Amino acid sequence: MGENLLSTEQSPYLRQHADNPVAWQPWGDAAFDRARELDRPVFLSIGYATCHWCHVMAHESFEDEAVADLLNRHFVSVKVDREERPDVDSVYMTVCQMMAGHGGWPLTAILTPDRAPFFVTTYIPRESQRGRIGMLDLLPRLADLWTARRGDVDRSSEEIVEALRVATQVPPGPAPGTPELEAAARALRSGFDSRFGGFTPPPKFPSPHTLTFLLRSWDRTGDPDLLEMVTFTLDAMRRGGINDQLAGGFHRYSTDAEWRLPHFEKMLYDQALMAMAYAETWVATGELRFASAARATLDYVLADLADPAGGFYSAEDADSEGEEGKFYVWTEAEIAAVLTDDAELELAIEAFGVEPEGNFREESTGRRPGTNILVLARDAHELALDHGGTVDTVADRLRTTRRALLEFRNSRVRPELDDKVLTDWNGLAIAALARAGAALPESRFVEAAIKCANFLHDDLRAPDLSLLHRWRSGDAAIPAMADDFAFLAWGLIELYGATFDPVWLDRARGVVDELLAGFEAPGGGLFGTSDAGETTLVRVIQSADGAIPSANSVSAEVLIRLSHLTGNSEYETAAHRLLDVLGGRVSSAPTAHTALLRAVDLLEGEALQIVVVGDPGDPETQQMLSLVQGRFLPRVSLLFKPVRDESVCQRLAQVAPFTQTMNAVDGAATAYICRSHVCDRPITGASAFERAMTGVGRGSAAV
Repeated sequence: MGENLLSTEQSPYLRQHADNPVAWQPWGDAAFDRARELDRPVFLSIGYATCHWCHVMAHESFEDEAVADLLNRHFVSVKVDREERPDVDSVYMTVCQMMAGHGGWPLTAILTPDRAPFFVTTYIPRESQRGRIGMLDLLPRLADLWTARRGDVDRSSEEIVEALRVATQVPPGPAPGTPELEAAARALRSGFDSRFGGFTPPPKFPSPHTLTFLLRSWDRTGDPDLLEMVTFTLDAMRRGGINDQLAGGFHRYSTDAEWRLPHFEKMLYDQALMAMAYAETWVATGELRFASAARATLDYVLADLADPAGGFYSAEDADSEGEEGKFYVWTEAEIAAVLTDDAELELAIEAFGVEPEGNFREESTGRRPGTNILVLARDAHELALDHGGTVDTVADRLRTTRRALLEFRNSRVRPELDDKVLTDWNGLAIAALARAGAALPESRFVEAAIKCANFLHDDLRAPDLSLLHRWRSGDAAIPAMADDFAFLAWGLIELYGATFDPVWLDRARGVVDELLAGFEAPGGGLFGTSDAGETTLVRVIQSADGAIPSANSVSAEVLIRLSHLTGNSEYETAAHRLLDVLGGRVSSAPTAHTALLRAVDLLEGEALQIVVVGDPGDPETQQMLSLVQGRFLPRVSLLFKPVRDESVCQRLAQVAPFTQTMNAVDGAATAYICRSHVCDRPITGASAFERAMTGVGRGSAAV
């Protein structure tokens, strides 16, 4: 029978299955060697700790003795946390999408001992139902297929692997440019939900990288409709149930068109990307509600996802006490019990869209249990118009109401926390904290970004100093993948922009050098795994963006920005290699590559490098910096050379040598504006600099 070997694993997902009667093994050579020794197929199950349907399948099947007996007699069973091993997940998810036309988790694959799949699907119920085969019927059939029709299994697995190789090849095509930018904007405009916001039918995912792409398209073209799509969608999401109206933070997606009824997982990557989208829109528009949304989202991250060591946890579950969303929903009676003042209760019911019969419908069953998910049905401005009083007075009352409801909610059983720390997702968190910290401005966010960056630098390195992917409870493991390097470099670049400390630019340069050395394909583009990493069936160059941008998308922009900041043209040349090889994919599906098109936008618009030289304590210097930081200028790279800090100036000269000869003219705050590393005459004084910046970008001076 074998034994369950998951109890010593660090992954919270694997540990959730450590008490199953299934003889689970972690992914690795030992499991496949055992399958070869026993001449059995491998039952591979991939999921993650906060996955609702993974929980369902676990309770129905993996905790069931009859299912476990079939698995233990006929298979070698392997569990994989897709967040720990995205490289493994991406290979078999690609096969699932090829064979079934869709994907999702839990992902189930039956493999040969050589890791080749011959059957792949997603969730499987315990018993056959409504035309869907169940585990009790499927497992004996697969076992019989393995023993009685091995030739068919071998042929099928060979055909699947060959189809996988073909599917993951990069088609030829010209490098993307303005036509692809315009095609993506047209398609998004055509698919825009003008009633509720967003670009797809339910389920609706936030996809903040699509919104930040549209912000850049608006800045480049001046088309007001592009900005309207962004602000309308962000408003709809911040007011909907997908946004936790009490503690902040966004749930994973909305099950309905109105962003009202969420799937309740809270993922770190969603918080980071959404905070960046709101912060950028705040800078672009000067509308305070976007700054408030960014602040509330990052407040949630600092309050509920921060590890004392400096990193950030991965996610909070959708379920608590065995029910999806139980922690978050309310009956009207529960709210009345908390808010005993009639006026406060009336305000809360109206503000949060509470209905006596409930507005919440369960995703899995469609059942209406009589509970409410809180939405922002009416804000302080709207309530003040109807109820009198000033907007500030009503806003204060709403804050008091929120605090009371949150205090009560925190007494409930919380959803389970996935407390592993992932380098890639933490790179996104650093980027968001730094970007929002500089834009809002909020020094505590920048300080948290610095702490996290130092934690990754010190604790996510192996003894040979190679970057690692996962940390939990002091244990760091798993060689880093392309996402880890790309997203960390992004965060470090943003951190330089928030602090002007060249150490972050220097570290970003080192991370990018490692990325190119270990992951770049011979013809351009980045494999997901390194040359020295574990050999999978295929090495995939992933370009399309999903819930988060692809490593290639982020790397393209990082390479261009790093070239502009350091003056090293080799980075931009590497970006061109990447874009050249992916042009065919982008032109065939531009809206699937909106994060990659941000890099294209950076190349197609006029890019400026601005170096401000001056005394940090001089108001003129600070005004010059604010003239850049306070506007939405996605194609401007800003460096600061503090004349009184010789060590910083020397470090900056090492990282960005072109700044070495740039000095303050006659001791005054001085700006150098450069295009393609060719600089205009130096400009002294904030007034002259402001005149020189006239017409650069469209964003408001929000700071």
